[in-house]
Amino acid sequence: MPANHRLTSTLAEIDAANAADPHRREPVYAQRMSEGLGRIYPDASEALRIAARAQHIRRWEIPRSGYPLGRAGYNAWRTACRDHHGRLIADIMDRHGYAAAEIAQVVKIVRKEELKRDPESQALENVVGFVFVAHYLDEFVARHPDYDDTRLADILKKTLRKMDPVGHAAVLALPLPEATRRLIGLAMA
Repeated sequence: MPANHRLTSTLAEIDAANAADPHRREPVYAQRMSEGLGRIYPDASEALRIAARAQHIRRWEIPRSGYPLGRAGYNAWRTACRDHHGRLIADIMDRHGYAAAEIAQVVKIVRKEELKRDPESQALENVVGFVFVAHYLDEFVARHPDYDDTRLADILKKTLRKMDPVGHAAVLALPLPEATRRLIGLAMA
């Protein structure tokens, strides 16, 4: 199978898998991840392009409500999600003729292994943070009117600290409302 067709058909299968989302969130998120990747890393590798699109593949199958509240429960849920996403994308890539090493690279990126040490895992984390700020931060703030700026900045700081200077520059280049810019400034201080 030609490489370009292989990538196109793999992305189409990821999109088809996400199209089954009963809440319709994952197809939108996957597209936003691909768009964010193209904006920050226009020359991204094929592995990174697949990882960005598959970042939350069929995430609704692992509901957060199935895990205890608190940090330990949240971390267990995130690990289960990463394992789930890795298995699903490995199966899809295998069906489309990718070699074991190519599959392993994408799974490593999706699972965010070696974050801060692996450039592609770090690039994916930059895109995740960028997409959150560009598309979900204001909605999050609106859902939590009881949170003051200090608490919101602390939450945002946890996202921004996973990003590197490339990711920070992309976030700062976004056309954001003044209130959001102020919150980002507090989080980066």
